[in-house]
Amino acid sequence: MPRCTWATVEPNITYHDEEWGVPVHDDRTLFEFLILEGAQAGLSWTTILKKRENYRAAFDGFRPEKVANYGARDVKRLLNNPGIVRNRLKIAAAIQNAKAFLDVQREFGSFDSYIWSFVGGRPKQNRWRTMSQFPSRTAESDAMSRDLSRRGFKFVGSTICYAFMQATGMVNDHLVSCPRHRKVARLT
Repeated sequence: MPRCTWATVEPNITYHDEEWGVPVHDDRTLFEFLILEGAQAGLSWTTILKKRENYRAAFDGFRPEKVANYGARDVKRLLNNPGIVRNRLKIAAAIQNAKAFLDVQREFGSFDSYIWSFVGGRPKQNRWRTMSQFPSRTAESDAMSRDLSRRGFKFVGSTICYAFMQATGMVNDHLVSCPRHRKVARLT
């Protein structure tokens, strides 16, 4: 299959073929991607995909209500876990983001309704021919980053927000030559 050019090895191939760009409306999954995208900052996505199951175990299945209550003992446990990225700032951000995530859920009824408002509730259908056309940020990711930051979220710069948008199907950034572009576009 002529995939997007970044999906040449596992686990990227499976992720590309099954998840990337598929619209996500489940709050727990959105929280997972928020944490994983923040953890990825400065690293390769392949590294994070390889550690994903370890993250799920370490962060209680990405249940924000559990993560929001993590204390010093949990931070120490996470810093000693070789299966995840052991960065104190990223771990602290995950805990802070869980708290802010719960605040957003209370305010909007769901994180889904809040986060999808940045694209008008429907995925943007891009038509890139090469990966060099991918933006690293957009007006929407800039707005998302500003608002998330204002609400107390950490590790939510515009580039991280755009990667989150790609991962959760808020934008369809499969190349037009990739068979997944058409399949994902039908999921809107």
